[in-house]
Amino acid sequence: MNVDELMRDALREQAAEQPPAAAGFADRVLAVRRRRRNGRLAAAAVAAVAAIAVGVAVPLMDSGTRDVRPSGGGIVEEEKDRKAHPDQSPPRDEIAVGGTTLAAYFISETVQKSPDTAVYERTYYLLDPETGKYAKTENWSWVAVAPGAKTAAVLERDLPASRIGLLDLPTGKVQRWIPVEHDVAGLAFSRDGRKLIATTYSDNPDRRIKTEGSEGWGQPWESSRTGFYVLDVASGKGDWTEVASESDADDPMGGTFLNSRQDFALTDDARHVWSGHPMGDIGKEFWDLTGKKVSAPAGEEHLNWFVDAGKSPNGRLVAGDFGGKKWKTSSYVVDAMTGAKTEVRGQQLLAWVGNKQLIAWDIGKDDDNEFHQRLVLVTIGSDKTVPLSGFRQGNDGGAGRWEPVFAQP
Repeated sequence: MNVDELMRDALREQAAEQPPAAAGFADRVLAVRRRRRNGRLAAAAVAAVAAIAVGVAVPLMDSGTRDVRPSGGGIVEEEKDRKAHPDQSPPRDEIAVGGTTLAAYFISETVQKSPDTAVYERTYYLLDPETGKYAKTENWSWVAVAPGAKTAAVLERDLPASRIGLLDLPTGKVQRWIPVEHDVAGLAFSRDGRKLIATTYSDNPDRRIKTEGSEGWGQPWESSRTGFYVLDVASGKGDWTEVASESDADDPMGGTFLNSRQDFALTDDARHVWSGHPMGDIGKEFWDLTGKKVSAPAGEEHLNWFVDAGKSPNGRLVAGDFGGKKWKTSSYVVDAMTGAKTEVRGQQLLAWVGNKQLIAWDIGKDDDNEFHQRLVLVTIGSDKTVPLSGFRQGNDGGAGRWEPVFAQP
């Protein structure tokens, strides 16, 4: 067995053992990558698609074509510009910094459905913009939240779903349904909020099976992903594009290269679609809107499918993987064009606050438990961290751990 085969088998085994982590694309993937460097702690989870979204009437633009969103270039220094609750985990009251809002969070559990199958299910807690409180809802299996935390795109409990809802968060009511011919199990908005990409599956990507030699639940070896819709949010119209899953010819179990959930996202200009590819040379794949595979577009080469924060609002920086060199826990931010790396505090980068700060998971100063994490605000070029939430308890995949869903300005 050569090195490539060993790596592939190890990744498959690791992905099968792990529950999906969150996306915004909190929860975009089943595999959670962890590693230790020189005895330092690290944990990097799914990426996915950032919760960058749109209101039902697409309120991010004025009557012309000018984008009227804040540029987000400054640094939040004043406490009055932050809503932080370091004593709350999970949070009860709104957490927000510089317009970037914790719009929701979810708590997951694996629910057995039969002797041989189970489903990884999420229970969401959505921010009520009127009260500033998080309220539990059991109606939705998937939630992507719009800028300003006023609107969300949702899928009903049974996946894959035959329609997409546009939910008004202040009232808790679905304002409009978008029916689809090909069933959907994942959603994400374009950066400008005008488009919605929906990943289609022939089976529930959150289904679990009994794995050979293990008492736990694992993901199926075969991906049921079939393609994607790119929908105009205002009209609900759009075309479906088929993307066939490639089989792994060397896998005696006949599986695919992909995790059972491997959702699509749109690039910043919404001209291309991409997704993670755990076995690929660069860890991701790109397509044009017709489904033709293409090389990575300029400025998109350094995206990581397992890092939630993605690109900065101005598109110049990309949130990167765990660093752990200058500090015990730290991550890299990467120049989108040159690939040059800068180390920043934070164990796992979750969302941008302007172009110079990020929200991250991080452990305490003298903590040796890599899973004992809280939300913090970090700044490029500074070693200061500002706590935003209380610490999560338990290990990854443990009962009661909450996963954030952020909305950008």
